[in-house]
Parts: sequence; structure tokens; C-alpha cells
Amino acid sequence: MLVKDAHIIRIIEQIGEHYRANLSSRFVRPALHTLALDKQTWESMEDLTEKIEHYRYQGFLLEELYVQIRAASHFVSAARRDLVPTLRNRLSYSEAASPNDRVLRDMAINNFGSNLQVFADMIYDLFKNLINLDESNTRQRRTPLYTSIPGFQDLENILKGP
Repeated sequence: MLVKDAHIIRIIEQIGEHYRANLSSRFVRPALHTLALDKQTWESMEDLTEKIEHYRYQGFLLEELYVQIRAASHFVSAARRDLVPTLRNRLSYSEAASPNDRVLRDMAINNFGSNLQVFADMIYDLFKNLINLDESNTRQRRTPLYTSIPGFQDLENILKGP
């Protein structure tokens, strides 16, 4: 099923904007690459957060969006566990950086946990909207598609956090 719903596309755009500006900024990106996530998870994250132009007009495949949501939940879980407590220690403090860069770097580090929670909330909002769309289109199928995709049993707990 192709998803062309304007509200869902806007949520995906917001997710990408937030990810690029707050979680994958030039100050934090080096630490993100230390997360123990497989290549497929990173590719799904990239599809969700970076490649909106590829899908905006042709539509998103519902199953691919579910896979991307699952990848984003793995990212959130790994970042909470491995980055939030140690982010400051993982990033080198360059003496050559300008005072402005140091301030921006400190802001990115200090706000990473809350920005990660905003990202998780956005992913959960996307998931709920897709479930509603999926359930309203189950007339063609006996059960909604998300029920057949593994990994969604604990999605709410993962995204809502500890």
C-alpha cells in the first residue's frame, strides 16, 4: 500500500528536520557513528530522515515505513543506553574550535537527551498515524499490516523511554 497522506508526509518531514538539526548535527554526528547498529538499521534511518524527496511524490510503501520506524526505535534505544550518559566524554574538545563552536557544541551535548525524546515522540506519532491508516484500509486484508511485522510489541515502551 502506498502512503500519500499529507499529514503523514509532514510528520516524516519534521522527523527528518529534527534529526538533522538536533541529533545528527556536526557536533554530535561523530558519536552517533559509534552506536552498535547494523547497516540495515542505518540505511532505514537514512531513508526516513534524509531521503524524503525520493518518496514525497510517488508515496511511501507502508511496509517500508514500518521497517523505518522499527529502525528508529532501535536507534533511540541504543542512543539512550550508549550515548546519553557518556556523550560529553565521547566527543573531543578541540582547542582550535571557535568560542561560538564550543558554545554550540555544549548546547548540542546538553540538549541531546531531550532532543532524542522529542525524536522518539515524533516516531511514535508517526507510528500511531500509520496504524490508524493501516486499520482503516484493512478491508482488503484480514488484519492490519503492522500486526505481521516483528518488533512492534515493545515499540511504545522503547519510544516512551524509561
